[in-house]
Amino acid sequence: MTQLMWANSGDSHILEPPGLWRERMPRGLGERMPRTERVDATREVVHIDGQTFERRMPVVVREGQFAGLTFEQLESRPPGSWDVALRLQDLDSEGIWGEVVYPSLGLWNGLIHDEELYREGVRVLNDWQRETILDVTPRLVPTAAVSILSVDDAVDETWRCAEIGFQAIQLPTWPTEQVPNFNRSYWESLWTAAEQAGMVVAFHIGSDARPPGHNNVVFRGPGGAVLNYVETTYGGQRVATMLVTSGALDRHPGLRVLISEGGATWVPFIADRMDEGYRQHGMFVEPKLSRLPGEILYDQVYTSFQHDRSAVRAYEAMGYRNILWGSDYPHIEGTFGHTQKTLHELFDEADPATAERITRGAFLELFPSVGVPPG
Repeated sequence: MTQLMWANSGDSHILEPPGLWRERMPRGLGERMPRTERVDATREVVHIDGQTFERRMPVVVREGQFAGLTFEQLESRPPGSWDVALRLQDLDSEGIWGEVVYPSLGLWNGLIHDEELYREGVRVLNDWQRETILDVTPRLVPTAAVSILSVDDAVDETWRCAEIGFQAIQLPTWPTEQVPNFNRSYWESLWTAAEQAGMVVAFHIGSDARPPGHNNVVFRGPGGAVLNYVETTYGGQRVATMLVTSGALDRHPGLRVLISEGGATWVPFIADRMDEGYRQHGMFVEPKLSRLPGEILYDQVYTSFQHDRSAVRAYEAMGYRNILWGSDYPHIEGTFGHTQKTLHELFDEADPATAERITRGAFLELFPSVGVPPG
């Protein structure tokens, strides 16, 4: 029998209850928060703040796994998607100890246009995450949502969430057009608050605050599914580049950024490209940085991946050390059901120090309170 290889995960998701916001917010607000309606087994309609759009859903049904669940609960995901006690059982069987946890419906929050709705909605989400996750286990690290319609609201929620036990805030990879982008000084007070509060700033790929087909690329026809999947990774690369080249990370050397599910091999490429631009086009560059941008990227930006063999090579051959493995539990592109197979394929032939850093070390550098598995 293959020995259980324990790992921490830099990427996973929890499914919010369908009535979360309607039950906890005043009438007229809760109905405008994100919700979905299943059209059939492969399609759903997303409603958020007066906007509606349809999207296709992946379907993977394992015989017998979902007995007794309603159609709305099913969502092709295991019960641990919304039940933390069952989730911990899944993690134990998969060999996963700690996890960074992103919301599911809450990743659509970036599409909200109403400042009050956004501010109150994220408070409800974060209070629910505290009750559901933080109060239950130290092994899970939920990411606190903050409003991107008001930097003052974002700062206030960052401090509130730090005080109740959160270790990370979550932002979309591209903000709504109502506010400046993340390379602007508008966000300086948020970076200061996150650094002082010891909060990791986490971005999950595919979370641009733009609905599908609106001012962003959606491919149709031959290759469309893979093209769109690859396209989602670029938002994480872009926001990391913004935070480095704008000087935000240079001004806040204690700030740590996590780009989840976007792979790791892009970091050495982007570092080379930024360094070349910084040197060769120096007469145009503002602001001037205390170090080369590639050094800042390598030092302050962490990334996670699921299956990429190249991520191990990025560590061993290219010297990029801030790599976290991630399961993406419970999503279809994740490793649930074959985590041990994936980990052994990735790390059995790797140097033990490489395996330790990627499976546990980098994660614990960001979230040391999670601890290590027994034994």
